[in-house]
Amino acid sequence: MNQYRKEIVMRCFKKFDRDGNGKVDLRDLEGVYNAKLHPEVKSGLKTEQEILSEFLDTFELHYSLLDSKARDGSIDLKEFLEYYRNVGASIDNDDHFALMLTNAWNLNDKSYSKGVAI
Repeated sequence: MNQYRKEIVMRCFKKFDRDGNGKVDLRDLEGVYNAKLHPEVKSGLKTEQEILSEFLDTFELHYSLLDSKARDGSIDLKEFLEYYRNVGASIDNDDHFALMLTNAWNLNDKSYSKGVAI
C-alpha cells in the first residue's frame, strides 16, 4: 500500500478508535454503528452485540491469515491496514480509493447519523 493510501486508512482508524487506545473494540463500534436495523436483529435471529462482533471479525479475519493468534475481539492498526490493503488491491486509482474511504468513514464530517451495520 502506498503512503497516500496508508495515510487515509490511518485517518479512518483514528476516527474508528473513539477512545484513542490504539485498538478498536465493541465499545468503539457501539458509538459508530447501530445494529438495531440489521435484518437478523429485527427478526430476532441475532443480537445487536453479535452483529457488531461479526463486523469487528471482518477486519480481524484478513490479518489472521498472517497471524492466527491475532483474533482477540479487537482491531489494531496493523489489522486495519491489512484489511484495506486487501480491499485496495482491486482498486487501481488512488483517488477512487480515497473517495471510497472518505465516504465510508465520513472523513469529511458531513452530518450523518450513526451508520447501520448490515
